Amino acid sequence: MGYDLKAVIADARALSVAARDLPAAQLTSIRQGLSLMPMTDDLFDSVADGSGAGDLGFWRLPGGFEKTLAAWSAAGPVAYVEAEYFGGVGEQRAAVWDGGTIVLGPLHVAECQPLPVDGSPISQALRRLGVVASAGMDEFSTVGLDRHRHSEDWVD
Repeated sequence: MGYDLKAVIADARALSVAARDLPAAQLTSIRQGLSLMPMTDDLFDSVADGSGAGDLGFWRLPGGFEKTLAAWSAAGPVAYVEAEYFGGVGEQRAAVWDGGTIVLGPLHVAECQPLPVDGSPISQALRRLGVVASAGMDEFSTVGLDRHRHSEDWVD
């Protein structure tokens, strides 16, 4: 069974304000005051500027969208995260913008690489957003990112 996530994560209120002019954006509340905006096909098409993939190494970050994320981060930290797993093997990528610049990453753990001592890229990004892990859990599980297996499943 696979797992696939490509999404923007930020403070729920800030992300709601930032995304208000994006009709294709669909926000879902997750724990600890955050919201997740899955990078659906419709959202990707609506925000891509046609410049192709950026130089940050993400699979599904639309061309030019990193400038939007940087602008949104004026209101607080904003993360873009990606994870793909199948049969327990996969990769993660994450970056966090704050105050208009990248302050974490881009981080990448490739297939068959051990996770860093600091945690997975997504857990590190969530920590940068202020997530405090629950006892016996990492930040990823604490906010409930294990609730759905595919990005599209986050759309209400």
